[in-house]
Amino acid sequence: MGDQHKPSFVRVAMAKRVASTWLSRHVQPEYRITVYAGSEEIRNLPGLLRAFRDGRTRIASLEPIRDLGIEAGFDRLTLWSHNREGMVKLDEWLTKRGCESTGVW
Repeated sequence: MGDQHKPSFVRVAMAKRVASTWLSRHVQPEYRITVYAGSEEIRNLPGLLRAFRDGRTRIASLEPIRDLGIEAGFDRLTLWSHNREGMVKLDEWLTKRGCESTGVW
């Protein structure tokens, strides 16, 4: 009677294998940049980056980063995406305009 409710070793091993397979197919690396100290040259950086992400504005010759996440804090802006190349180019653009960042990590 008590053995009915205990998961068997085979079921646990199979569940771990299924979870591992699902994760390996659906998980992608995520790259982040933290931007400190806004530039005098750029106004409303969070709004500019949201418009860039949504394709409403262009930034230099950069392609929009469609999955760009943006979180504005009091003294920093955190950006994230799965697009490493796009994040590196965006970081270069921000740095050229006087923003300090952590770089892409």
